[in-house]
Amino acid sequence: MSKIKSVEGHVLGKREGPATWASVMVLVRVETTDGLVGYGEAVPTLRAQPLLQSINEIARVYAGMDPFEIEKNRLEWEKNDFYRHSSFESASAYSAVDIALWDIVGKALGAPVHQMLGGLVRDKIPVYANGWYSDCKTPDDFAEKADMAVKKGYRALKFDPFGNHYDSIDRKGIEYSSEIVRAVREKVGSGVELMIEHHGRFNAKSAIMIAQELRKYDPLFMEEPVHPNDMMGLRSYRARTDVRIALGERIISKEGALEYLSEGLVDVLQPDICNIGGFTEMKKVAALTEAFGITLAPHNAFGPIQNAATIQFDAAIPNLEIQESFYDFFPDWKRELIGNGTPVNDGYYEVSRKPGLGVEVKEEMIKEYEFKGMEEWNPNEPVWVVRGTWS
Repeated sequence: MSKIKSVEGHVLGKREGPATWASVMVLVRVETTDGLVGYGEAVPTLRAQPLLQSINEIARVYAGMDPFEIEKNRLEWEKNDFYRHSSFESASAYSAVDIALWDIVGKALGAPVHQMLGGLVRDKIPVYANGWYSDCKTPDDFAEKADMAVKKGYRALKFDPFGNHYDSIDRKGIEYSSEIVRAVREKVGSGVELMIEHHGRFNAKSAIMIAQELRKYDPLFMEEPVHPNDMMGLRSYRARTDVRIALGERIISKEGALEYLSEGLVDVLQPDICNIGGFTEMKKVAALTEAFGITLAPHNAFGPIQNAATIQFDAAIPNLEIQESFYDFFPDWKRELIGNGTPVNDGYYEVSRKPGLGVEVKEEMIKEYEFKGMEEWNPNEPVWVVRGTWS
């Protein structure tokens, strides 16, 4: 009987890409005693080194387990994890291992993950572009790069027009941000969806003022308009605006999702398969959102394994709205790692029917791109922004 032989974490990286956090990825490789190998991915964002230690702890617990008993294995990890399951590092490390196990089971059965989740609901995944606006500072910069993205076939774009404003923004800042959004809207026309990224950085008063100004550009949604821990601010924002709210990339449990759903504080939920608990918990979150009549637009910003896993998930759920994609704006090595296995064609991902995650990892690149030491950090630009826009 197949058993889990090893669980390894690898930080891969090269100091390039559309954002500081895009320069690295945390890859997890799980191998069984009968030679099957599965891959997962964790979320770095200045946490790569703690994540490696968390992956090592999971490796101790999972050694010798049956890779097919994914839910039972999850319960065993929760039993050992102990601290309310509220550690980001623990949640993301577990998510990566869970993704790798689904990859292994799919390969063992000769089935893609989407088939094990219930089969295809759609064979093409509509996407929006993110990461396209690196080094944009002026309205003309944003308009020019938006036009380039649309010419690649994208019919939806997300971007952050708020420069270096944090917590609060004055009227001048709002007016300049409005000029940026107006320039993009005029350049791409009404047939392209726009989404406004706030990065969870504003107090409620500022976020409400922003919504009152930018609603005229008909955004598909406003993402993370207030600080992520400001539940009172989010309630105020919901009560005083009529824009659609998207959030959820920072939640690390189905219970976290339920908090927003039960209060009616979100229109589009954005869980990240690499920190919510992999496929095992992501499918439970999908069921919750469906019950509340909420659509999903999963967060998907880090690397090619996350991307492949998210596509498999999207293919099998009934309430997908749209999928985030950095794929064309990844560093080249990230696409090369999977042999460009998930290209965007005319604004869509095509769903792979290959077993597991549907992509093949070039293992020789793991050693070539193994990244030692601390992640890149720029004291003049927060790690979460698209590079060259903090001004």
